[in-house]
Amino acid sequence: MEELLSELNLTVLASYCTLELERMRRHEAADNGYCLELFRRAVEQQTDQAWTLLQQCLSETVRLWLRTHPGTSQALQYDSEENYIALTFSRFWQAVQEHPPEFPSLKAVLSYLHATLNGVIIDVLRSYQRRQEITLSQPETSLLHKPEEAFDDEETDHTWESILSLLPHERERRLAYLLYYCGLKPREIVLRCADEFNDIKEIYRLNHNLIDRLRRNRERLRWLLSID
Repeated sequence: MEELLSELNLTVLASYCTLELERMRRHEAADNGYCLELFRRAVEQQTDQAWTLLQQCLSETVRLWLRTHPGTSQALQYDSEENYIALTFSRFWQAVQEHPPEFPSLKAVLSYLHATLNGVIIDVLRSYQRRQEITLSQPETSLLHKPEEAFDDEETDHTWESILSLLPHERERRLAYLLYYCGLKPREIVLRCADEFNDIKEIYRLNHNLIDRLRRNRERLRWLLSID
């Protein structure tokens, strides 16, 4: 069986994986082999096509989890479903790359992915709670300016410069700064920087592009970050 799975075309493998997941959602008997093989190729072989197809197969499952999560109504006040799903896969991919776990079944893969989504939602809610507390105690603090203490943090500057070096387009670099350095969410960017970004769909599109670009250049990024 394993030999047959290893010979399957990725597109065909992804189709069978989608059918497996649909059967699982209907609580029907399903063969985990196809999804596990697709996951193996994505992690062990590190092929972008395998990871993209795996993400496409699992996205609907993550969306259903998100919609039934007890914190969803509050979480969606701060960001969209698509962004939560994208962030979940980004964090999941980073985790399995840094410490590749052994998943004996599709259920184990899904449990890990589900836990990742829970972590994303909790982190977002905590982040906004802290931000509201800071805003109440320091009403003049601006998230669009770099804190003074950060200027003395050479490691932070080096990390940030390494990331920016992999983003050739100025608009992506600016968005990365607003999203990940200033900590703004897409809706906040539209409100605060309407002269630069007035279309939230464009922000999601650019964010997807820059995350994908960094993922494709992960080895170069590791090398840049290793330089003293």
